[in-house]
Amino acid sequence: MMTKANRDHDLIRHNVRSKYKEVAVKSIPLSSCCSTGTPPAESQAENQTESCCATPADFDAISAKLGYSGEELSAVPEGANLGLGCGNPQAIAALKPGETVLDLGSGGGFDCFLASRQVGAAGRVIGVDMTPEMVTRARRNAEKGNFSNTSFRLGEIEHLPVGDSAVDVIISNCVINLSPDKQQVFREAFRVLKPGGRLAVSDIVTTAELPEEIRNDINDLHSGCISGASSIEDVERLLQNSGFTGISIEPKDQSKAFIKDWVPGAAIDRYIVSAVIQAVKPSGADN
Repeated sequence: MMTKANRDHDLIRHNVRSKYKEVAVKSIPLSSCCSTGTPPAESQAENQTESCCATPADFDAISAKLGYSGEELSAVPEGANLGLGCGNPQAIAALKPGETVLDLGSGGGFDCFLASRQVGAAGRVIGVDMTPEMVTRARRNAEKGNFSNTSFRLGEIEHLPVGDSAVDVIISNCVINLSPDKQQVFREAFRVLKPGGRLAVSDIVTTAELPEEIRNDINDLHSGCISGASSIEDVERLLQNSGFTGISIEPKDQSKAFIKDWVPGAAIDRYIVSAVIQAVKPSGADN
């Protein structure tokens, strides 16, 4: 029998898939990268968001604020950068030539294409996304940019279409918070990493308890990387339960400068922040 929790999980996945389908097909961002809610009337005429609430022409400016260099932004095919991140996992992943990299929630392929340059012809990059339209878009971008070492697979990050101990590094950018079953995400990440493999993620975490009306919004505010966020303590516990060691979760307070505009007038930056999340699968670890 399906429980209410299972129904909610299915509804969350449906809502997230629908929102990101729209982004993929129309080449426009969500109301934020992250937030899709309707701002208060008195705030609608105020400053336009500096995060994902922007026109496609602003995507590079958004990404520059997240730490991407001009060289990186010019190195990817047009249409790959959809302004959907909350950080730059490339900056922390320390990718090496010849490594195999997996991107959880790869979207239009932006971070995959940057990883492709770092691992080189001897390396391999795999992007996984649960939205068919995103996978189609990413594959077209890969063909357009001649990224022969990069492939994209349709699948959920809770059930990765990747073999055991197959990848050296997992990256992800503002995606894991969207999952209704984060423990399963980290278990799967542990499974597919090689012993000694590492996790390098940018994601949203909570710094204070979310108000009930935000926490219970499993539609817009969940799809917008807000209501599904977990606390730093919870993320650390989930990683430990999955077998990871060397866990580091570093909040980036400067991210509040753009997070505050995700839901104008709601002071959302009081509750959430972008964080750098790193962990290692121990050498010799079994799945």
